[in-house]
Amino acid sequence: MGQKRKVAFLTLGCKVNQYETDAMEEILEQNGYEIVDFKDRADVYIINTCSVTNMADRKSRQMIHRAKKANPDAIVVATGCYVQSAEEKMEAEHMADILIGNNKKKDIADILAHYFQSEKKETAPVLSEVIDIAQTKEYENLSIHKVNEHTRAYIKIQDGCNQFCSYCIIPYTRGRIRSKGPGDVIREVKHLAEKGYKEIVLTGIHLSSYGKDLGNVTLLDVIRQIQNISGVERIRLGSLEPRIITEEFAGELKKCDKVCPHFHLSLQSGCDETLRRMNRKYTTEEYAKALDILRKYYEHPALTTDVIVGFVGETEDEFETTRRYLEKINLYEMHIFKYSVREGTRAQKMSGHLPDVVKSERSEILLSMTRQHKKEFEAWYIGKTEKVLLEEIVEKNGEKYFQGYTERYVKVAVKYDEKSDNFRQNQIVAVKIQGFLDENLMYGKVSIEF
Repeated sequence: MGQKRKVAFLTLGCKVNQYETDAMEEILEQNGYEIVDFKDRADVYIINTCSVTNMADRKSRQMIHRAKKANPDAIVVATGCYVQSAEEKMEAEHMADILIGNNKKKDIADILAHYFQSEKKETAPVLSEVIDIAQTKEYENLSIHKVNEHTRAYIKIQDGCNQFCSYCIIPYTRGRIRSKGPGDVIREVKHLAEKGYKEIVLTGIHLSSYGKDLGNVTLLDVIRQIQNISGVERIRLGSLEPRIITEEFAGELKKCDKVCPHFHLSLQSGCDETLRRMNRKYTTEEYAKALDILRKYYEHPALTTDVIVGFVGETEDEFETTRRYLEKINLYEMHIFKYSVREGTRAQKMSGHLPDVVKSERSEILLSMTRQHKKEFEAWYIGKTEKVLLEEIVEKNGEKYFQGYTERYVKVAVKYDEKSDNFRQNQIVAVKIQGFLDENLMYGKVSIEF
């Protein structure tokens, strides 16, 4: 067969994209390619793009250009959401040699083989493999047997979104909701557990919709099945919609003791008027009720969210309503985003866009709040013993530490002792929390208590 072709990947955007990149890597390895770092010289560069904001579009274009510059003789492949949203523009500008839309990544090996068998690159047109994603009901059944992270395996079990929030392009680039069959999910998790992965993270574009297209299965059903897989010690959930959190859901979830008490509930605004303009389908009262339910069933759960500041038409009073609401619900962490105009969305055409300086001022106010809330939440653990999944060795102030995460996703470090059996990657140890090494890292001592 001759020398193996070298292929380099770059992933932009979300954990779903990273999962799909990992799956494509496996497919190409199985087809005789050698995977190299994106900084290295490669025969094929594959950029898995993102299109969640205009900035993501720009970054995608920059990375495609960087690949072309790295090796002008290489084949440059662009895939993912930016390709899905800008196929015609990319094809007209010959931005990449091959364009692969969503739901076609599973065909990466065949698409490359076809391209190499066609005309020489200089004269070949752009090879475009992009379907009308809004029309498909097929779930692209990619799978992985290993991941780039050594301790935590992100598993994509759902794709697409039917929500059509006014600021979001994702329903147009990912299509309608589609779910991975529960049998396929369980087989994949079993493979990963056999490889030694102790923590499984379930992800999707709109994870709460899992199973709605299958008719007789729910997210809870799959969680229950994963709970029974030997070797899996933790199940962590990706972002959830607040409406999925009911008394029944939380009560049944609590029976699955491998599920981490760490829940990311998407909010976006603490003002009902703003939520209506965003086309979010819940109220702040409903959101607060979901938090109350989780706090009822779990002790000190880690509750996190996303908040957009400076959305179109957000007045000073609306922002102040959001600020007071966020102060009241007191979450562990808030990911604060300044609203960014996204072409092709309804919000782009709305009147009342705010200047960047106002967005920045409001962002700083909420970032200051979340830093304070995070510190208060984590301080609760001082003196307590927590299970920590060890992940990597880091150096702080000249000392070596092994750091990892608790079930509630609090980052903790313990002093590293290379002679001790207590310090192995992918090992869960009991740690008595002592305090803070810095604002993002707690520290403790390995304990025999659990």
